[in-house]
Amino acid sequence: MTTSFGAATGTVVPTDPEIRVRSFTGLKSSHSIALTRNLRLLPVPSRSPTLIRAVSTPVKPETSATEPKRSKVEIFKEQSNFIRYPLNEEILSDTPNINEAATQLIKFHGSYQQYNRDERGTRSFSFMLRTKNPGGKVPNQLYLTMDDLADQFGIGTLRLTTRQTFQLHGVLKKDLKTVMSTIIRNMGSTLGACGDLNRNVLAPAAPLMTKEYQFAQETADNIAALLTPQSGFYYDVWVDGEKFMTSEPPEVVKARNDNSHGTNFPDSPEPIYGTQFLPRKFKIAVTVPTDNSVDILTNDIGVVVVSDENGEPQGFNIYVGGGMGRTHRMETTFPRLGEPLGYVPKADILYAVKAIVATQRDHGRRDDRRYSRMKYLISSWGIEKFRSVVEQYYGKKFEPFHELPEWEFKSYLGWHEQGDGALFCGLHVDNGRIGGKMKKTLREVIEKYNLNVRITPNQNLILCDIRSAWRRPITTVLAQAGLLHPNYVDPLNLTAMACPAFPLCPLAITEAERGIPDILKRVRAVFEKVGLKYSESVVIRVTGCPNGCARPYMAELGLVGDGPNSYQIWLGGTPNQTQLARTFMNKVKVQDLENVFEPLFYYWKRKRLPKESFGDFTTRMGFEKLHELVDKWEGPVQSPARYNLKPFADKETYEAMEELAKLQNKTAHQLAMEVIRNFVAAHQNGKSE
Repeated sequence: MTTSFGAATGTVVPTDPEIRVRSFTGLKSSHSIALTRNLRLLPVPSRSPTLIRAVSTPVKPETSATEPKRSKVEIFKEQSNFIRYPLNEEILSDTPNINEAATQLIKFHGSYQQYNRDERGTRSFSFMLRTKNPGGKVPNQLYLTMDDLADQFGIGTLRLTTRQTFQLHGVLKKDLKTVMSTIIRNMGSTLGACGDLNRNVLAPAAPLMTKEYQFAQETADNIAALLTPQSGFYYDVWVDGEKFMTSEPPEVVKARNDNSHGTNFPDSPEPIYGTQFLPRKFKIAVTVPTDNSVDILTNDIGVVVVSDENGEPQGFNIYVGGGMGRTHRMETTFPRLGEPLGYVPKADILYAVKAIVATQRDHGRRDDRRYSRMKYLISSWGIEKFRSVVEQYYGKKFEPFHELPEWEFKSYLGWHEQGDGALFCGLHVDNGRIGGKMKKTLREVIEKYNLNVRITPNQNLILCDIRSAWRRPITTVLAQAGLLHPNYVDPLNLTAMACPAFPLCPLAITEAERGIPDILKRVRAVFEKVGLKYSESVVIRVTGCPNGCARPYMAELGLVGDGPNSYQIWLGGTPNQTQLARTFMNKVKVQDLENVFEPLFYYWKRKRLPKESFGDFTTRMGFEKLHELVDKWEGPVQSPARYNLKPFADKETYEAMEELAKLQNKTAHQLAMEVIRNFVAAHQNGKSE
């Protein structure tokens, strides 16, 4: 293994008097010369020295004397001395917030400046911190540390994200350095969890010991290491330049340093990113065939392990060009699914990923951040041209894409064998929010049994490495805190997701996390009204704005905030997340949702094909027909009731059931029917629990 340090390295300056290359020295204005793949060093006129920087803007004709237009964030990055200035000064000031430039730069360090939008008057600023956990892996020590920090410096909750990380909300500026340094010293990091660089690399969270799953996790770790910033800015700001050793496989170091095909900026503290890093955020996921727990097609790069008939990994299929974010009323922005790029042998994956990143770095748009994601570059060029350019950085041709089986969504909830004699337990956490009794109980269990945990891309938590003898006591304690076996959780909740939105997200237009519990209850009520079974479900995702953090454009029913208490309705995703939804209706007020839900679910119940999902049904019917059904809706046709079942005989029973139901975020009627169904099912199977 090779040891890598988090401290900054110097920039080599050529001695030739005709050439001058310097590292950035401050807020000095200059007309930078864009250095692309081979870092061409141009002679400088003797009358005035000119800075030459590794600025990875799109290539312009050599004859052009004007500097290409760049967004304000590009200027902030260029003038930051590799993401240090002015953040390093701003965090030391007495004000509760930081300035505009520092607000952009702190994202690279894994933090966003926020304020409580529920409050009026003077803004109460705080910071959200996001960790970086490739594959969702969280060591025991780090979990306990994050749990403590949430109570000491946050709002008392931890939030699990759709990219397998923690978010810690409510940290005050005066506490930032304490919190950041504590995370760093306890096996954690927030470096690159936000900002214009590679974000957290996803992988299946299940700690399965098969060769494929182990190889997928190892690959995710290596890609994350390959694309981690190298200039030391993170450690300079938060731990005063202290060097933290991390062991890296030699193949990662070799791939990062290789410049055989012009992927690197020679002699730069950031060999892959240069001074400008990437045009926008960059997302990568790794998985194995059939396992779409990671929403593989929504990433800039999707990597799929390909094995031989004996289960030995041989290489990887690569998808490119996925992405969720869009802007309302701008049809030139859109969500997009990744498409096949090709296959590479397993020894080449780091070089292939690096070539794709370099292509986006040098050719992605930097003038308008709404179009800076790689999906727009591929949409503009087409996959053939994109592949051709990537191959120049890669140094060889991609092999044909290997055939893959159908994808499945896998939640990994409940109890499972790891394959090494131990068990793991997947816990459903509504919208990823851990707080209250649940938080206290999870800490007790994780601390008592010294468990490592993993975060899933569906905002859930997996407890790992559990001995068989611990299963019963752990199950009992968790159930008392509302962490139930998935059989006892409403199926609608199991696949639902929402972003945080109000009150802290500055981009939110309407509610998401705070609104989805009521929305799910109302959907369940509509299901009962139109005669759908309790066991039936649809994938529902809610976001407070069009940026798509909860990936609503892959849902069977997506609600995207488009105004105060108002949503766009998206239909047509599939349960296995392989088909993009489309906009069905705009500006539907939250109180009017049933007017849309009722006819859609009523006709799905009556006109669907055998085993046809709701998303497939809406696609087959077509939106024109569905609009007609919604417009003409006057309510379901009531058939004579076969039974007259009332689950409550007296007020006292009802009130007791209602109290229990509140703990599970359900109605008393839903919980009562659930208990009855489980009781009947247990006795039909010849057992009593």
